Amino acid sequence: MISNKQRQKISALKKEYELLRTGRESLLVLLEESELPELVYNSNAIENSTLTLKETEKILLEQEVMRDVSVRELYEAKNLARVTEYIRNNPDLQLTSETILLLHQMLIGGIDDSVAGRYRKEHEYVRVGSHIAPAPEHVQRLLDDIIVDYKSADDEYFLERISKFHLEFESIHPFNDGNGRIGRVLIHLQLTKLGYPPLTIRNKGKNDNYYPAFGDYQDDKSTKRLDNLLSLCLIESLNKRLTYLRSEKIVALSDYAKQTKQTVNPLLNAARRQTIPAFREKGKWKIGTLSAKSIKIGA
Repeated sequence: MISNKQRQKISALKKEYELLRTGRESLLVLLEESELPELVYNSNAIENSTLTLKETEKILLEQEVMRDVSVRELYEAKNLARVTEYIRNNPDLQLTSETILLLHQMLIGGIDDSVAGRYRKEHEYVRVGSHIAPAPEHVQRLLDDIIVDYKSADDEYFLERISKFHLEFESIHPFNDGNGRIGRVLIHLQLTKLGYPPLTIRNKGKNDNYYPAFGDYQDDKSTKRLDNLLSLCLIESLNKRLTYLRSEKIVALSDYAKQTKQTVNPLLNAARRQTIPAFREKGKWKIGTLSAKSIKIGA
């Protein structure tokens, strides 16, 4: 469960975001375009892709990569970028079974056309760790159920609804391949439909927060760990956009620590907890100098 304090913070950031974004849509598009390689890199790295962030950037820019890259990893990068851009360019897209199948076809097409754009069928069983996903004949019904549950749970906090949907979706594991990436893409779609910016679940730290969230849910249906992770990721995404929308000067958090004669580690810890308005670009923590003006942490 997301605390009232976190909810209030998200609400305040969203209110300012809605106010400042008016007439600045082109800037927000540029931000999403600049984030695309990082989003693609992290989502694929969570699934053990060997591509680095720099290699992912080069692939998306149609530039030559300095080593032999498998055809599969090449398609994984390009396809995931295409799916992400499709969501951004189609604001009327709805969360339906048909949409999920379409996005999966776009994601897996060219990688394994025999399974792209369809759910698991008879005799196609999957296991994730110790979890055996439901039998193929139940997949369509179970997906329909969680879509209905998600759309009808208007009394639940939006991030908790998204968190529960994601955990249920991954538990069903409806596809033979691409379940994790499609699940994270659907978070993007759900946030977009609610007027929020996309967030990035990062590969670094996945064993500390993201992966354990699935074990928590399988053991006792707890969504708390993923609730907290999504909350922090969304606050970071909002902080980044507000910093740009305010036209602030942006500096590395390490440089800010030197300029203000503060110890960097407490600032980094505060950034990870999102108690200061810092955000990451290419894995490096940054902050707007206006936002950081009164921050004093540690000695």
